[in-house]
Amino acid sequence: MSSEHGESFQTETLAVHRGVYKDTAYNSVTTPIYPTSTFAFERIGVHKGYDYTRSGNPTRQALHENLAALEGGTAAWATCTGMSAITSVAMLFESGDHIVTGHDIYSGTIRLFEQVLPRLGIEVSFVRMRDPREVRRTIRPNTRAVFIETPSNPLLNLVDLAAVNAIAREHSLLSIVDNTFMSPYFQKPFDFGADIVIHSMTKYLNGHSDVVGGAIIVRDGKLAERVGFLVNALGTACSPFDAWLVLRGVKTLPYRMEAHQRNALAVARWLATQPAVKRVYYPGLEDHPDHTLARKQMTGFGGMVSFDLDLDRIGVDALFSRLKLFSLAESLGGVESLVEQPWTMSHSSISEQRRRDAGISPSTIRLSIGIEHPDDLIADLARGLSLVAR
Repeated sequence: MSSEHGESFQTETLAVHRGVYKDTAYNSVTTPIYPTSTFAFERIGVHKGYDYTRSGNPTRQALHENLAALEGGTAAWATCTGMSAITSVAMLFESGDHIVTGHDIYSGTIRLFEQVLPRLGIEVSFVRMRDPREVRRTIRPNTRAVFIETPSNPLLNLVDLAAVNAIAREHSLLSIVDNTFMSPYFQKPFDFGADIVIHSMTKYLNGHSDVVGGAIIVRDGKLAERVGFLVNALGTACSPFDAWLVLRGVKTLPYRMEAHQRNALAVARWLATQPAVKRVYYPGLEDHPDHTLARKQMTGFGGMVSFDLDLDRIGVDALFSRLKLFSLAESLGGVESLVEQPWTMSHSSISEQRRRDAGISPSTIRLSIGIEHPDDLIADLARGLSLVAR
């Protein structure tokens, strides 16, 4: 991947150096924070590139440059939440438009698509995107986009990016990919024909559970103008301090992702041997139905592991009560390990039928595997699964 000066740099180098050196007064090696709400004009119509922080801020612009470089896009925007990034992109569409998306995506996205967009006259169809033929069959004359989440949350189903994006191009549709679970280190949707990449920066990009934010990256100049207008008009940009925190966090993204994956693979393999575990969902396992596709379109398998607990052997509360290293909490992608029950936590905002259609049940457990030592994480889970009584 090339820098603005033409040099070709790897992801590890871009994460550390792109969008950083903004201090010409004192040559700080970290990006300064500009917490100001407004900027003084030198005279009417003349300023130094910024007038009001909602519209632009030097710290946030530094993060934009970093994110665009990491994903291989031409422009990026950092927003105040992951959902604000999705909402901003959704405003590209208008009454009468139709979007095709997966039936098993994050519940917050489903809630927006199912309960908010229809009030604006925008229709959304939820299909099994693992089968590109279902995507093709669902396209209508008024379809304007496909929204892809791969791997899916929480069951880690994969969508064939090349196949679905080819269908999108064939029908002149925008392809929007939520790349939160993989980060730009393990997956590059633009390489497979995506038009827009979205992240919850709260997760792996920041990586330290101390920021809530989102990101939008595009590769087309005209599309960039439209998205930039919407982020400004909607007021969805993140604060300068949050942008600075993500710039700090993203510098270690490659090394954190390697640690997350190392631990996740070890935990998934161990869980697959446990009598209290009925099924493990992790694309790095050879028996995962999308393992071959994962090796084709991803350079790693990520740090998320889900499994179905045998409730006849152990209850969910009993499992959670014995864990010491896994915090019972929503969210994911931080350096610490988290555990949750999607049925009552991250996915409780959608209907029971939607949850069941997606393959989620009360026995489904989602793990966000941190960067602790894998032996300690396995020992913690072993302690949690050791109870027999419910």
